[in-house]
Amino acid sequence: MVFKETLIPATLIRRYKRFLADVVLADGNSITVYCPNTGSMRSCSEPGSRVYLSRSDNLKRKYPFTLEMVYSGNCWIGVNTGLTNHLVAEAIRSGKIGEVGKVENIHTEIKVSSRSRLDLMVEAGGKDIYIEVKNCSLMENGVAMFPDAVTARGTKHLLELADLASNGHGAAIFYLVQRTDAKIFKPAEHIDPDYATVLRTVSRQGVAVLVYQADVQPEGIDVIGPLPYSLGE
Repeated sequence: MVFKETLIPATLIRRYKRFLADVVLADGNSITVYCPNTGSMRSCSEPGSRVYLSRSDNLKRKYPFTLEMVYSGNCWIGVNTGLTNHLVAEAIRSGKIGEVGKVENIHTEIKVSSRSRLDLMVEAGGKDIYIEVKNCSLMENGVAMFPDAVTARGTKHLLELADLASNGHGAAIFYLVQRTDAKIFKPAEHIDPDYATVLRTVSRQGVAVLVYQADVQPEGIDVIGPLPYSLGE
């Protein structure tokens, strides 16, 4: 994915109220920007970090700038979770996700129950494959982890995928690690032990675990290949 417009450099002052961040622009002006990330952003919201912003042409937006990426000291980290589904769908269409096979069609925001939707449904090889996509920005000691905060909603998605698998559908949980300094992926058991337990359970019930890494740059974001993972006990 290539950014349509040139991103704007800035320095992070703080991220707060979940969806807001204060930054300093290159000219010294301080502004508040929209932060499109529902997680805690542990390991990628350190005050003083270099960041890049995009700017919306929508005049109705209260905060026209959006936080897109944060520099960790080693690499850029993609924090705009609104892009993750697009990045994964683009990678599937281009044939980068070998586990999916030859793709015939991709549908987004698929309703699977009266109260829930999953991110993608891929028609491939005569089979429907339901995929829930998660953005991973947390990394500790070379280990990428998800989630970075307790997520009952994420656990529910895993159970829905297991139900689809039990009914003969393809089902996969897809973790996109948007940083290149991680060497392996693991569930964040110390943050949400219930999620980690359910992930291990559904992986034994037919839900595929797909972990891929993205190279995040101010010019664009590219899914570059699979990342090794371990689900623990």
